Amino acid sequence: MTAHLHPSRRQLFTLAAATAAAAGLAPATAASAAPARHHEDEPDFGPNVFVYDPSTPAAEIQSTVDRLFARQEHNEMGTDRYAVLFKPGRYEVNARLGYYTTVAGLGEHPDDVEIHGAVRVVGQPDPNSPAGISALTNFWRSAENLAITPTDWSNQWAVSQASPMRRVHVKGILWLEPGNGGYSSGGFIADSKVDGITINGSQQQWLTRDSELGGDWTNGVWNQVFSGVLGAPAQGFPNPPYTTLPTSPVIREKPYLFVDAAGRWRVAVPGLRRDTAGTSWAAGGGTTRSLPLRDFFIARPSHDAQRINRELARGRHLLLTPGVYRLDRALRVIHPGTVVLGLGMPSLAPTGGDAALRVADVDGVRIAGILVDAGEAESDVLVQIGHRHSRRDHADDPISLQDVFFRIGGPWVGRARTSLVVESDHTLIDNVWAWRGDHGNGIGWTANTAGTGVIVNGDDVTAYGLFVEHYQRYQTIWNGERGRTIFYQSELPYDPPSQAAWTSPTGRGWASYKVGDRVREHEAWGLGVYSYFNQGVDIRCDRAIEAPRRPGVRFHDMVTVFLDGSGGIEKTVNEVGTPVVGSYGTSPVISYP
Repeated sequence: MTAHLHPSRRQLFTLAAATAAAAGLAPATAASAAPARHHEDEPDFGPNVFVYDPSTPAAEIQSTVDRLFARQEHNEMGTDRYAVLFKPGRYEVNARLGYYTTVAGLGEHPDDVEIHGAVRVVGQPDPNSPAGISALTNFWRSAENLAITPTDWSNQWAVSQASPMRRVHVKGILWLEPGNGGYSSGGFIADSKVDGITINGSQQQWLTRDSELGGDWTNGVWNQVFSGVLGAPAQGFPNPPYTTLPTSPVIREKPYLFVDAAGRWRVAVPGLRRDTAGTSWAAGGGTTRSLPLRDFFIARPSHDAQRINRELARGRHLLLTPGVYRLDRALRVIHPGTVVLGLGMPSLAPTGGDAALRVADVDGVRIAGILVDAGEAESDVLVQIGHRHSRRDHADDPISLQDVFFRIGGPWVGRARTSLVVESDHTLIDNVWAWRGDHGNGIGWTANTAGTGVIVNGDDVTAYGLFVEHYQRYQTIWNGERGRTIFYQSELPYDPPSQAAWTSPTGRGWASYKVGDRVREHEAWGLGVYSYFNQGVDIRCDRAIEAPRRPGVRFHDMVTVFLDGSGGIEKTVNEVGTPVVGSYGTSPVISYP
């Protein structure tokens, strides 16, 4: 979950899933969305994907997006997933996005799809917010690969975790809070351009990566990080709370679906870039390699793991259409260069205690756009990258994870010892939220059990936007050498029943971010760790960050925050920092050691 001053009120927003009958939403296939405009080779993405071209009546498109929003606005823990796709051209549409909804353009360039109106996320009622509205549970939705010309005064994108904006050109003002100071906490923008100002407002933490800002970035609360952003505000942490890196050390952008000039469906697979700043699609950005869609197995939720694994073993890529995939065994990616791309935020849900996904220690695998939901049978790990003794050099063609989101509890009872284990060297992590649920279904200290969110054992791993929250021991353990984290956001577990139940070998509580004792080199920028112990018991965490004190292990711009509840955090990193205990307070540390 996200940090704010009254986290105990979040459960007001845990609402039952809306039914199709109540919402009045009739199923529609891509063909039914615009039957007269489809080529004979048009792919069948199933009933929850809507594909439009500029000849589709604006009223038809508006009706669809309005019905989807009515169904998904409060469907936080539901199983419905949707994608609305626009072929190149201009559209008049005001699209509000609810849970598990993606709106994306199908052009080769973001400006190929022009939305005049909005693609926006609005706040939800919150009687404890100063504005009576908040975005604290606006999760699991996305906008990608299009241009937006706001016809109102701005385009509102009031979100928290797991709601990325990628490859978007906002031709005007971008507004990131729900309005007038309403609570909002945690977000991610990458490979995007904003022509006007960005109104950050009450957003408490945010990562902007490899983008371009044409106007000011207003305000900031605790932790705002800019990596490779043209027009970014100057370094100012802690006041203002801006951490600014002029370039991103190594990255490649997320794969995306598009239709080429000849009407052929393809998937772009952007290449590796180093020391980057600005968007990948600016003038002179170069040509992006792509794959024909016929090379992909287009999976439906009705397909079982055996069928999907058979297709992966044949060397096919995988496109997961919207829905929940209940898996009796892990999906296995064994071939170099395999692309696994989710459309409309599909969920992988292991049912028998296996992982959801295992990736071999091979070059160039791309995993993007998926949720992973733990099952009632405990999994040792939900996603594993490489194997225990992986030592191959992937520097020129790493494995990457982008917009991969984990949940332990929430939709149903879930248990897993660890959500993500990275064994392969040089892996890229780009916007991962690992969440042990604090509200929803199957929630409790002995119900949705989970020790650690992320373990990194591989060397030379780089993470941008690592969100890890509420696990019962260390949130993140980093054992690999030369690791780098650019932006980290973490809340400690809300619900330890006693200090004895939450005590580590090194003292009271468990640090959120743990660097292994043997690590010689590690560096991280922009870390925020927050406490809210809600059981009415005085729970202490001795330190938010725990790491060996060596010259090669370095941290920049860290903050701990007491949100509410009892107890708190004694130190920010090792023995440095002031206590944030018993009442609201922050403890920023600019550098360590």
